[in-house]
Amino acid sequence: MISAGVYAQIESPVKWSYAAKRISSTEAVVILRATIQDGWHIYSLNVKEGGPIKTSFTFSPSNDYALLGSTIEPTPLSRYENAFKMDVSYFEKSVTFQQKIKLKSPNALVVKGKLEYMTCNDMKCLPPDDVDFSIPVGK
Repeated sequence: MISAGVYAQIESPVKWSYAAKRISSTEAVVILRATIQDGWHIYSLNVKEGGPIKTSFTFSPSNDYALLGSTIEPTPLSRYENAFKMDVSYFEKSVTFQQKIKLKSPNALVVKGKLEYMTCNDMKCLPPDDVDFSIPVGK
């Protein structure tokens, strides 16, 4: 009997890192950074309907903090993508997203949530990925 094993290589061309910095006694900025392998890209927070899955952040409700405004991103690149038959906004190499929060408690706290993103290269797109995050905000 002959047995052949197939080992699928899981591609993960995007690595996420997190940080937070207090900007006053009552405000902080949560930083979510994607480092993207050469040849791959992820999409902007702002993608039109009918396009790829946009990057999005869902912050868990908390009595310790409140979101101030929307998550911000740097100016994305833009190009026409045949796969979607439209211009899309995207990031290569790395991108840093920021979310300002109002601190309701003077104690150290943790900002939790989930991010969703889709990554593509010139040949294919990987299925959208959901990533849970937990970001400590020090005193």
